[in-house]
Amino acid sequence: MIPRVTLYTRAGCHLCETAKENLLAARRQTDFTLEEVDIDTDPHLRTLYNEEVPVIAIDGKKAFKYQVDPQAFLKTLRGRT
Repeated sequence: MIPRVTLYTRAGCHLCETAKENLLAARRQTDFTLEEVDIDTDPHLRTLYNEEVPVIAIDGKKAFKYQVDPQAFLKTLRGRT
C-alpha cells in the first residue's frame, strides 16, 4: 500500500513552499501520494492548524509541523509502512 502524505498549507507561506520542495525531493527516493490542502478553505482545518502550518500528515496522522527534513521524513515514512 502506497503511503498517503498530506501537506496542510496556506497561500503566501514560505515555510510551506520549502516543505513542499522537501517532500518532492523525498518522493524521488520512495513512492507516496502527495495531497496539498489549503487550510484557509476549511474553517475546521484553520482552527486545527492555523499556527502550525505547514503540517505534514502521513496516512492521516500528523508527523511534522513547521519544517520537514527529507531524510527525517523518509525515516518516519519507512517506520509507518
